[in-house]
Amino acid sequence: MPSTSTSASPAEAAAHQAEAAYVGMWAAMAKAGETSDWKAPELGKFATGNALTTITRSLYADHFNHVVTRGTPKNNPQVTSVEPQSNPATVVITDCGDSTGTSKVREGTNEPVSGDAPGGRRSIVAEVKKQPDGSWRVSQFAVRGLGTC
Repeated sequence: MPSTSTSASPAEAAAHQAEAAYVGMWAAMAKAGETSDWKAPELGKFATGNALTTITRSLYADHFNHVVTRGTPKNNPQVTSVEPQSNPATVVITDCGDSTGTSKVREGTNEPVSGDAPGGRRSIVAEVKKQPDGSWRVSQFAVRGLGTC
């Protein structure tokens, strides 16, 4: 009996792996934010370069200020480009991230942090690159202001 399975094109496979890395990055950041663990090894599994630096600096600032994050953002990633199609190295993802259920609180007290930006929907654009070991990691991302999507 002939096989009916079809394999994904290189572009489809790259899109799937890049999307998994993108969602993994936000999940790892949310988990690390629970204790402001700026050294969390999970972060480096999903982010590199500017993206990883942005995340660790933010978490370090929270750690230094005894602030932790509660809640997990919701993501709705959409792959907008895969380049080059035949041997993908870069995937661009757009998202309308929703941080409505997240907040920053004082460590140990759960007291809300004054000046914490309100949660809501924000437009996000991320670049995900194939690494020399074949894995995919977010290399940079930009989060726009509240209400941009």
